[in-house]
Amino acid sequence: MDLKRGPTTIVLLAVLVAGCGQEQQSQAPAPPPPAVTVQPAAVKGVARSYDFVGRIKAMNTVQLRARVEGFLVKVLFTEGQDVKAGDLLYQIEKIQYQTRVDQANANLASAEAQQLNAQLQYNRSASLVKTQFVAQQVLDQNEASLASAKANVLQAQATLTQAQENLGYTDIRAPVDGRIGLTAYTQGNLVNPASGVLATIVSQDPIYVQFPVSVPRLEEIRAARRQQNGQLSKIEIVVRLPGGQEYAHPGAWNYTDPQVDQQTDTLIVRGTLPNPERQLVDGEFVTVEIRERKEQPRIVVPEASLQVDQAGYYVMVVNHDRKVEVRRVKTGPAQDTDVVIETGLREGEQVIVDGVQKVRPGQAVEVTMAAASGGG
Repeated sequence: MDLKRGPTTIVLLAVLVAGCGQEQQSQAPAPPPPAVTVQPAAVKGVARSYDFVGRIKAMNTVQLRARVEGFLVKVLFTEGQDVKAGDLLYQIEKIQYQTRVDQANANLASAEAQQLNAQLQYNRSASLVKTQFVAQQVLDQNEASLASAKANVLQAQATLTQAQENLGYTDIRAPVDGRIGLTAYTQGNLVNPASGVLATIVSQDPIYVQFPVSVPRLEEIRAARRQQNGQLSKIEIVVRLPGGQEYAHPGAWNYTDPQVDQQTDTLIVRGTLPNPERQLVDGEFVTVEIRERKEQPRIVVPEASLQVDQAGYYVMVVNHDRKVEVRRVKTGPAQDTDVVIETGLREGEQVIVDGVQKVRPGQAVEVTMAAASGGG
């Protein structure tokens, strides 16, 4: 009997052992929650800014041209030098124009003498006609002669004025302050109004920066400037040079185009910048930043915590139950390694900065606080 029961007993023991194993396996502890590193959303002083691509433009660009014909007798500047308004730059030979002034002066003197004689004749006849020693017809003729003499004087004066102007045009002066470029004609060459541009003067300080701004972006900037008290926050224009360095002298926004470019749906905005070192050059491309002059308190989070999908930007936060939540946010400008959060977060909320790939919404997590940054 015992021998017959042996195999059955073994089977029963195997079943019992297997059952115990399954019970032990079902009672194995659950894996620990994933560990994440968090950092609280902080409030920092941030100056809001907006970046654009712009071009430097001189306030004045003047092309010098000859207004009379003659040979250049003097070129009185060095190409590339700074000039002041009124500086003599070119001189055209004067002899023929001085002669015309002298002739015009002589003609004017002659006309004035004729006018004086006609005036005397008229006065004499006007006096004698009252006593009938001179006929009325003579008085009328003398009056007409006087009017003709006066007209001749006016004509001679006009001729003299034109001659004096032409003589003045032989001196070509700088109409504005600026830097003068290359000269197209040197001393001894014949120039005239058809000769084209002799040289160009480009003003240097101050100088403009112009950049296009889309209509929606301009409205965004205007809305952001409105403070709770109804006033507008003060802003400044900052330029970054092609090499990336920030230009040392901020400027002021002084013009917005009243018409929208229908091809690009943008307006031209212009700022004025000091340029004492002549570092900014007319025509060069720069990065333009519209920046608030005074920092405002704003919520910021580390840039590493920011995630993006088709719906936009979001961050993962850990709530009071140590569970993960998704927060959709509207971002503002970057501030060093942080990003401004316009909407979607409150100060102090725990934002996941490391380990976001390991978690999902609603999941419990193990929290570790990030080390405080030196700039906070």
